[in-house]
Amino acid sequence: MPLKSLPPLITVFGGGGFVGRYVVEELLRAGARVRVAQRFPRQAFFLQPLGQVGQIDFAAADVTRPDSVAAACAGAEAVINLVAVMGRGLGAINAEGAGHVARAAAKAGASALVHVSAIGADAGGAAEYAQSKGRGEAAVKDAFPAATIVRPSLVFGPEDQLTNRFAGLMAALPFYPVIAPKTRFQPVYVRDLGKAIAAAALEPGKHAGKTYEIGGLEVMTMRALTERIAALASQRRELIDVPDFAAAGLARLGFLPGAPITWDQWLMLQQDNVAAPKSRGLKELGITPTPLEAVAGEWLGRFREGGRFAARSTPLGT
Repeated sequence: MPLKSLPPLITVFGGGGFVGRYVVEELLRAGARVRVAQRFPRQAFFLQPLGQVGQIDFAAADVTRPDSVAAACAGAEAVINLVAVMGRGLGAINAEGAGHVARAAAKAGASALVHVSAIGADAGGAAEYAQSKGRGEAAVKDAFPAATIVRPSLVFGPEDQLTNRFAGLMAALPFYPVIAPKTRFQPVYVRDLGKAIAAAALEPGKHAGKTYEIGGLEVMTMRALTERIAALASQRRELIDVPDFAAAGLARLGFLPGAPITWDQWLMLQQDNVAAPKSRGLKELGITPTPLEAVAGEWLGRFREGGRFAARSTPLGT
């Protein structure tokens, strides 16, 4: 009787992070074997109950160290790179690290590589973050031409640093300052993004060599996004648009501890963060985007007076 072939092994760099946990969940649900690779694997052990016995394992890997990256890619049929930083280490991690992963995936003979970048990635961009992500994409394509590039907009979900941070500040401050109120975003639900990334890795025949710009159901300004989060968290704080000259002044002091915004973040806010009009996105991956209102109340309810079981004091749309 012939032995059954093993399910594909997929290495996920950064699998224990905010987006990574949802990618890993989708891969395990599809029956794949998953190797979670990150600097401190113990921080991802919470993922173990999501898989069957022997379906998930862990590897210590640092994308700035090619030897550890190569070891994590050994035997993998697909590789996903989710690792990225803002601030210190941009070039070493977002650009050079991306190249290390791509070269290791190619050398290991992987049939698929999914590299998660960002909308606005541009090696010639004004912001260092955009530059680093642009250089990272170039390094990936050079080493692994058939790689799938995924560029998300802002990502929201239960563990995010977007809706939770906004709602937390609203609860703590007498009023809420809105920086870059007219800049537009297309926030995407983390579970939808996780499905998109997993699909690209599991079906390279459909997605290899393509770039996807992943945005959610609705494009909204920073002001509108802030208002939406305030309503979902039942926060009645006054929202005050910060003039650009004042926001730029604050950003110039971004190197100081506790500064609300860095200069690089301010530069990123000078352009919209939405999917290009004719770009491939969730639709082409067979995924229906989830509205913010449909899910965010589940985790933002804790910011309401009386907790998440209290009724909303500010109905949406008012």
